[in-house]
Amino acid sequence: MKNQVYKINILFFFVFVSFLLTAQVKEKLSDYNIYKGDPHNLITTEQFIPYELITPLFSDYAYKHRSIYIPENEKIKYDDKKVFDFPIGTIIVKTFYYPSNFNDLNSSISLKETRIMINKIDGWIGLPYIWDDSQTDAFLEVAGGITEASWVDSQGEKQSIDYIIPNMNQCKGCHNNNNELMPIGPTARQLNSNYNYIEGYKNQIQKWDELDLFYDLPELEKIPVIAKWDDSNSQDLDKRARAWLDINCAHCHNINGSANNTGLYLDYYQTDYKALGFYKTPVAAGRGSGFLKYDIVPGNPEKSIMVYRFNSIDPGIMMPELGRTMIHKEGLNLIKDWIKNIDLTRVKF
Repeated sequence: MKNQVYKINILFFFVFVSFLLTAQVKEKLSDYNIYKGDPHNLITTEQFIPYELITPLFSDYAYKHRSIYIPENEKIKYDDKKVFDFPIGTIIVKTFYYPSNFNDLNSSISLKETRIMINKIDGWIGLPYIWDDSQTDAFLEVAGGITEASWVDSQGEKQSIDYIIPNMNQCKGCHNNNNELMPIGPTARQLNSNYNYIEGYKNQIQKWDELDLFYDLPELEKIPVIAKWDDSNSQDLDKRARAWLDINCAHCHNINGSANNTGLYLDYYQTDYKALGFYKTPVAAGRGSGFLKYDIVPGNPEKSIMVYRFNSIDPGIMMPELGRTMIHKEGLNLIKDWIKNIDLTRVKF
């Protein structure tokens, strides 16, 4: 048994070394020169532009700091609906962290991982970097890993989980578009909001345009904007639910995604309510159906397979399949409210 483990480790080592040499990636996160000074401050160098999404993906309540590098003299091709077409050499960075107290976001933070996507000549690659015990640097771990995460939540309750860092192959599970690895978040609708830059608040797309990063850009008033999923004071329930489904589910559940064979398409611009799951029987949910008949039963969330799967952490049942070990209670309640209050007069099949 020990000899087998030894052989596997040796094989993995040579595969890892071969990958590093072929992809010409960096072993240490600090070699990319992303953060200025103490990385806990999450202040980027001049090369990287910080940004945020209006409605981000849920990942076990982790906070995320995003930034992007666009090579000098290169530009982005704008698209109304799809992820922007970024030039070769673009680097997208996402650092996952937990404040020690969610009621005091200025409290000490614990850095967990940084995921990097690099647009190379032969396509995008995804790289997981895990922060070391000293929290001074992160190191490439193509096999992923597990680390402990603990925090005090917004209700004052202590939370603790085994935080799972996906391996490099698992990146493809979510970032698959027409069998190619692609970014998910940086779309016009997700970036069309203000960001608090060092010089003050400014619309992110306008900021990128001022940095001369786009080939052509429509007027700001014509650029779409997604709803903020948790803004119940000023945002429509239907749009908030669709925004949550779009970022948490539609990267797989779209016509070009890894779940395209299901016929369940949850992207923001989907107008076919059958494709959205209304009175739709699942293709092959197995025990993930919970012996329920339809993905969504309008007016009855408890009879909807979608709710059943969101409300589970069983690997054979839960959706999304990756990226979480906890139930997103607030997101689940949003989807329940949406299903319960669906206006059937607006539904066309």
